[in-house]
Amino acid sequence: QVQLVESGGGLVQPGGSLRLSCSASGSIFSIDVMGWYRQAPGKERELVARINSGGSTTYAGPVKGRFTISRDSAKNTAYMQMNRLKPEDTAIYYCFVFGFEIGSGRPDNYWGQGTQVTVSS
Repeated sequence: QVQLVESGGGLVQPGGSLRLSCSASGSIFSIDVMGWYRQAPGKERELVARINSGGSTTYAGPVKGRFTISRDSAKNTAYMQMNRLKPEDTAIYYCFVFGFEIGSGRPDNYWGQGTQVTVSS
């Protein structure tokens, strides 16, 4: 079984910063992509950022230039530095991993439990 553990969410004032972490453990064999989606109340879940095994990154338009995703492949861990946070960044952030579980012949998506990020004065 693959487990994803997230940390780093919380309450921050507009303009502030937070750093999210996501660590994969358990029966994960190899990871291709790591990243985060977010879901605000009343809205659909949307991709925030992702990074592949080669280090290539993708960002959603609203977070470009403010968020930076990185990964430590040796630790199966991804990080997302979020700067200049805005109230519209308020959401539950879900870490995901796209990769192979031990014994599985095909890759799959695995999800973290979600962490709340609230940007408010």
